[in-house]
Amino acid sequence: MNLDSLLTGSNAAYIDQKYNEWLADPDSVGAEWAAVFRQWDPEPTDGALSGSEQHPQPPSIFNATARVARAAPNRPGHRDEDVMAVAQRQARAAQLINAYRVRGHIEADIDPLGRRTISEHPELSLAYYGLSEADLDVPISGTGVYGVPEVTTLRHVIGRLRTAYCSSFGVEFMNINDIEQKRWLQKRLETMQDDPPLSHAELTDALRRLSDAQNFEEMLHTRYPGTKRFSVEGAETLIPLLSLLLDRAADGGVDQVVLGMAHRGRLNVLVNILHKPVTEVLEEFEDVADGSVQGSGDVKYHLGFTSRYETVNGNEILVTLSFNPSHLEAVNPIVEGRARARQDRQGSDSMHRILPLLLHGDAAFAGQGAVSEVLNLSRLPAYKTGGTVHVVINNQIGFTTSPEKSRSTPYCTDVARMLAVPIFHVNGEDVDATVAVARLAAEWRQTFHEDVVIDLYSFRKYGHNEGDEPSFTQPLLYDAIRRHPSPRSIFAKKMVDRGDLTQQEADEIDRESMATIKAGGRPAAAVGERWIQKLWEPFLVGRLTDEVDTSFPLARLKMLLQRANTMPEGFQAHRKIKRLLSQRRDMVSGDRPVDWAVGEQAAYATLLDEGYRVRLAGQDVGRGTFSHRHAVLRNVQTGEPYTPLDHLNETQARFEAYNSLLSEYAALGFEVGYSYEAPDALVIWEAQFGDFANGAQIIIDNFIMSTETKWARNSGVVMLLPHGYEGQGPEHSSARLERYLQLCAEDNVTVANCTTPASFFHLMRRQMRLQIRKPLVVMSPKSLLRHPECVSTMEDLAEGHFLRVLPDTSVVPERVRRVIFCSGKVYYDLLNERRQRQLESVALVRLEQLYPFPEAEVRVILESFPHPVEVIWCQEEPRNMGAWPMMDEWMGEVLNGEPPRYIGRPAAASPATGSPSKHRDELAAFLDEALHLP
Repeated sequence: MNLDSLLTGSNAAYIDQKYNEWLADPDSVGAEWAAVFRQWDPEPTDGALSGSEQHPQPPSIFNATARVARAAPNRPGHRDEDVMAVAQRQARAAQLINAYRVRGHIEADIDPLGRRTISEHPELSLAYYGLSEADLDVPISGTGVYGVPEVTTLRHVIGRLRTAYCSSFGVEFMNINDIEQKRWLQKRLETMQDDPPLSHAELTDALRRLSDAQNFEEMLHTRYPGTKRFSVEGAETLIPLLSLLLDRAADGGVDQVVLGMAHRGRLNVLVNILHKPVTEVLEEFEDVADGSVQGSGDVKYHLGFTSRYETVNGNEILVTLSFNPSHLEAVNPIVEGRARARQDRQGSDSMHRILPLLLHGDAAFAGQGAVSEVLNLSRLPAYKTGGTVHVVINNQIGFTTSPEKSRSTPYCTDVARMLAVPIFHVNGEDVDATVAVARLAAEWRQTFHEDVVIDLYSFRKYGHNEGDEPSFTQPLLYDAIRRHPSPRSIFAKKMVDRGDLTQQEADEIDRESMATIKAGGRPAAAVGERWIQKLWEPFLVGRLTDEVDTSFPLARLKMLLQRANTMPEGFQAHRKIKRLLSQRRDMVSGDRPVDWAVGEQAAYATLLDEGYRVRLAGQDVGRGTFSHRHAVLRNVQTGEPYTPLDHLNETQARFEAYNSLLSEYAALGFEVGYSYEAPDALVIWEAQFGDFANGAQIIIDNFIMSTETKWARNSGVVMLLPHGYEGQGPEHSSARLERYLQLCAEDNVTVANCTTPASFFHLMRRQMRLQIRKPLVVMSPKSLLRHPECVSTMEDLAEGHFLRVLPDTSVVPERVRRVIFCSGKVYYDLLNERRQRQLESVALVRLEQLYPFPEAEVRVILESFPHPVEVIWCQEEPRNMGAWPMMDEWMGEVLNGEPPRYIGRPAAASPATGSPSKHRDELAAFLDEALHLP
């Protein structure tokens, strides 16, 4: 090939394409093209860059070379060069430019303490690409750098790139695959230096907010020295960052923000962003007791708050700070669920208008598995919220542990690279850079509805709390911190030095700020009637012990179930599904007894018909782990889904069944958060196996069982936990019923273990028809899903109601000498054994509801037997598990202090055996004991 002929403008685009292919893979273009390209670039990559990070956009190497070659002879001070030399320089300059976009953050000045070692990265050096100082002032093309002339110098290009990527903030973004997103960021980052990103008024407001942040902490420190408050000192720039973030988000259309954060800086955010009155915070420090013990709330730096934030442009945003325990990142899925529930309620364009905002600590972001689980939610249909803004308050320490001992990655945010979204590392001492990044993050989220991460490098003035002595373990770090000025003083000096303010004006801002803090803080915008309070009003007046009508007209029930089990015309279902739907229609017509799946389907169908939304999520909920539900069908020819319960009639509420990611912690947390905002929806999380809920124990302990007493917030979330001993081993038997019962108190939750489809039907309907919302924990069945005796009739569903205790109607009370109380699947084992032994003196009583303990019903049943009876509690779980640890006490109270006799497996460290034969032997042994009469 002739070199000169290749440089004609008409061939430029094609040659650029071939050249980029060669850069990515030298063997991909053939020997002839490779020989030509080696004339310009003998060593194209040399391992410098890889994959998608090599060339994010076509550099127009050859076309640019021609222009530079033509321009060079006419520029004073430059020798006339041949085209090959120009092309070679151009290609190497393009690689260097790309390296700045990829690696520039490594050389950014982001540590306010100056302890981060910054050394020149080899890929950002001239020598790495065969360039030298002599090449800096030779004409080159701008090669795609925004804001530079078509023909310029390498010195000018590098100067602009260092300002864009190596100043007080650095950006990781070149792993983004979407070209439009990448160019959007490049343009803004590379041209930000041309115009001040913030107005004078915005900079002055940032100084005021810094003063508010610092003065609030100093006031608390003076009044309550050594008291825990988890101050934001060292990271006060968080306050102007959040302020500008909210301002820009509002400009972009956001009118609601759901905010989650741990304790560091929480009080400051409450006062200076949400404008919680300072007097209320001080009252919490004074700890004025109200005489209560139970339900007395939580510590002040865990509490939530809602207010309206007024932006500089006169917009208003409803900001809700979600309550959070000390489990740091546990609030993340809660916030996402709350935001999604609000978005679902508002419908069209709601993801654009409702923003989840999460504040993290650096050690927690790197160390807590909840972070990666929640990041993984961001693009999934069941969980996406249109992008979350993450702000990491980077203390550069975790409790007492330095970064090199607490993570294996360069940055605490590296886990977020899994999403390929922008990650900004910014010096929290440079207010200009911090608020500029905040503006860019808000614009990104509103433009692309993707997550974005701001890593706010700062420091922690005190120890883990104000009573801690950090120099015990970090003497050098805290020696540097003690000598370091505050972000407010540094920024005030900067503004004075560059003429933005006089020293007198800066001092006056500080004085006015302190006076305002002492006077109670800045007033919030008027909140008015909160829609969420109005939504909850009908669901806060009842009690769990209330009796409610859960019946449903039989004719309409049959009509709904016929529709739910009829495929639309043209839908090609799996042959087994066709047979299943036919069998279900037989159940509806009365030709077959109703099994568990139809009882469940009937509960959802009737609630949907009455206007209650149903959201069902979990790892296999569409089909059901045990292949019983089939709520979502698939066309075998097209693969298209069809959800029958979402097509019952035109006036029904929405039914949604979502197969979740392989998560318990984040998945359950999301549903709990959703339930906080949706009292009018049946929100269900189903575990694949009940014991897998162990992975969400933090959510269960903090946000389900104690949320009402700690934070006065109700949740009606339902947990379906498959439970039952079938010889399948320790991890597929027990849903750990004992753990839930141990957490029961103050009517905080309902715990049930139903034994019939009708019982489950009425339980689920009662959950929604009660005028109170409390969590419901159900030990749901496995083998009972297809047990021939675990059936009901259509009349049981339509005409019955939920019975907390099912008496034994098959025995004659006068003949009974032993009453066995039990719950769940073991009832059918006992029933079968009793039948084989032809016993008439043993009654089997089922507790369908374990908590609130149905004391009155148990007393009535015991009083129905005219002769003294032996009372037994029988269970399939080991003695130290299941219901017995609490039934020992609860039933003992009914029996005047004498607990019933226990029959079941002996105490064990593991919940179940993995041997089917041993399982059968254990079952036979305790059944024999339960039904052996002396």
